[in-house]
Amino acid sequence: MSEKKNKSAKKRIFDIIQIGNRDDLPSRLFDYFIVAVILLNITIVFLGTFDELSGLSGIFRIIEGVTVLVFCVEYILRIWTADMLYPKKSHMGARLKFLRSFDGIVDLLTILPFFFLSGFIVFRMLRVVRILHLFRVNAHYDSFHVITTVLVEKKNQIISSVFIIIVLMLASSLGIYSVEHDAQPEVFRNAFSGIWWSVSTLLTVGYGDIYPVTVIGKILAICSAFLGVGVVAIPTGIISAGFVEQYTKKQYSDVRFSDLDEIGEILVDKNSEFKNMTVAEYTLKYNIVILVILRGDLTVVPNENMRIKQNDILIVRGDKIDK
Repeated sequence: MSEKKNKSAKKRIFDIIQIGNRDDLPSRLFDYFIVAVILLNITIVFLGTFDELSGLSGIFRIIEGVTVLVFCVEYILRIWTADMLYPKKSHMGARLKFLRSFDGIVDLLTILPFFFLSGFIVFRMLRVVRILHLFRVNAHYDSFHVITTVLVEKKNQIISSVFIIIVLMLASSLGIYSVEHDAQPEVFRNAFSGIWWSVSTLLTVGYGDIYPVTVIGKILAICSAFLGVGVVAIPTGIISAGFVEQYTKKQYSDVRFSDLDEIGEILVDKNSEFKNMTVAEYTLKYNIVILVILRGDLTVVPNENMRIKQNDILIVRGDKIDK
């Protein structure tokens, strides 16, 4: 009986500390409390950098200690209830998985600087990321998911363009060293010293702390600046094209399939009512024919018993549902 009561209490604590549980008032209040503590902690860290407020440093330290104590208690509770978060894992396996998870690492990095790594208080800014869970940013088609999806899908093109930028950066660094070293030996001591100049030039920042004085060096700087505009625009274009693709897919997601007149595309997301339906069930219920299913890199011609899976793209033909 006692074990059952402990398990029930553990489940209740898990429900409360779960981020973004809007249906549970205590959980929602706990979320708001944690957000307030996070913002207070970050505010104190910023205020502590002002010399004019040095007289309040003792109070700031006390408030900071209290907020970090709250973080510690929350961290311990999350480790304790990790088996509720990962029910298929053993107690130890669930806790290890939480410790290796993004939230677990963020929690640890925001606590450690107070005790050991005082120079790394910037990690506490990561705690702000936790606030985003309140807005359910992990929904399948929200902006944050679109960003991550685009980056994953276009990673090869982005990596290639970044590689080109690095090659151009190193080449311009070596070139500016070759033509400017004799004229400015203290500024361009070696090829590596030109990297700062090449970065500020290629990215069109132009800080002006290092600049060429020779005619050839100025010509090289002009060429580098022009190339920088073009090369840096490559990943921007890739990402922009990815956003267009994603939002085009979104227009044909199952929340809009009632507008379908002839042939269209339906993306089955994790919340889709189509998921796990058979092709026959789908056709009978919605009077829409599935022509092909795009499943990863495969194009599948469906049969009646085939089940629709998450992330499938359905190429369909049919009339409006209300007809």
